[in-house]
Amino acid sequence: MADTGDSRVWLSIGGAIATIVLARPEKLNALDYGMVQALERAALAIEAEAGVRVAIITGEGGKSFCAGGDIEAWAALSPADFGLAWVRHGHRAFDALARLRQPLIAVLNGHALGGGLELAATADLRIAEEHVKLGAPETGLGIIPGWSGTQRAVRRFGPQTVRRMALAGEVFTAAEGLALGLVDAVVPREQGMPAAIAMAERVARRGPLATQATKMLINAAEGEETERALEALAGAVAAASAELQEGLAAFRGKRTPSF
Repeated sequence: MADTGDSRVWLSIGGAIATIVLARPEKLNALDYGMVQALERAALAIEAEAGVRVAIITGEGGKSFCAGGDIEAWAALSPADFGLAWVRHGHRAFDALARLRQPLIAVLNGHALGGGLELAATADLRIAEEHVKLGAPETGLGIIPGWSGTQRAVRRFGPQTVRRMALAGEVFTAAEGLALGLVDAVVPREQGMPAAIAMAERVARRGPLATQATKMLINAAEGEETERALEALAGAVAAASAELQEGLAAFRGKRTPSF
């Protein structure tokens, strides 16, 4: 078990598969500031592991994948602290997950509401157990979906589906979510992790560099990380070229390169 700095966010790495578990079932896996920071550290740790080819994220217990941001953690914040700390740091953590070089699979073994749905949206693939409900209830509390619920969620789920959840307050079942593209598969209760492991093993058998490059290109097509994707892929091409070797040799030999 890797140390994320918070005992309520577990990270384990077994061969090619990394697994993140939100372990705060007594609070329906709602996120406070420490857990948000731990999620970012977990993402950075996975990114740094050369042998990891795919990651899974899920919640402990069967009631909630993640109930979103813990109301007690943010309700007393000043407007400045809410916007400049809580929302911004949440974006940093969720961006780190969405932009992992490895594909990320979310196992929705319980309800995914508000920030929990936004967390699920960071994944490339989502498996929901049949009892799960999905929604964006924030406006009913007088707040906005602040962790990219009006941005990444729209890119990945479509604007009309997000309007139905965020503006009209609709809550969808797992089966409805499958039809709407909110999730990619629906499985019986307690079968989410076995299904995710089987999917992760399929991903891990594919060419790792090709898979990672393809994920970056798909993200770029969505507008997720266009600049980084272009520079990373172009940089890899340049780094593999004879020009780089000549440039480095010329630099070390204090001569003009011959390209």
